[in-house]
Amino acid sequence: MSTDTTLPQQSVLVVDDDPALVGAISALLSAANYVVHPAYDGVAAVERFDATRPSLVLLDLAMPGRDGLNVIHEIRARSATPIIVLTGESDETAKVDALDAGADDYITKPFGRQELLARVRAALRRGGEPADGSARDRTILGAAGLRIDISRHEVHVGTRLLALTKTEFNILEALAAVKGRVVTQQRLLAAAWPNKANPDPLLLKPHVARLRGKLEEAGGPLPESVRGVGYRLDAS
Repeated sequence: MSTDTTLPQQSVLVVDDDPALVGAISALLSAANYVVHPAYDGVAAVERFDATRPSLVLLDLAMPGRDGLNVIHEIRARSATPIIVLTGESDETAKVDALDAGADDYITKPFGRQELLARVRAALRRGGEPADGSARDRTILGAAGLRIDISRHEVHVGTRLLALTKTEFNILEALAAVKGRVVTQQRLLAAAWPNKANPDPLLLKPHVARLRGKLEEAGGPLPESVRGVGYRLDAS
């Protein structure tokens, strides 16, 4: 197996109540030069998250006791760390519930080794600076005191710093950059998941909804849906 050294020594918390699956994923990630922290239930997952502060969380949804959705809520209450859900559910509702709770992406079991590694790499790279650094060395000023510092990857409404995930940041940056004009759904998908060839359109709506809630709480401008087209940032 070739060794992936793109993101050396970043850490991944792997949570599943199937020890064999945790072992297999851990071996795959370790071979790709990631540090792996295993956990086998929801309670242990939150404890290990607090203790290790991983770069990424791979999380099973269906676990006894504290399930995956509960764990997502716990993590999102304290961190914007990327979360990829591992689910055996074919039902779309389970996936949407996970995204609504704060997950960044999902993989349906069974999945291929290379697909898993690609999703991990993409989740860790989202919101990162491009190789030449040129496009992100700037600040976007928007309505209602909104300030987006691209190089520092920070968003302020007035003096308040917003806790956005990388995906939420990418969406807001794309909306604010066009100063009130409509951004199509396809352009937003490409901006939110730049390293993903064909992002699932289902991913977009819950991320926009969470971004809207954070902006509304801070008194910032809000994303508005333009039916059949995409979204725009209210610049009024």
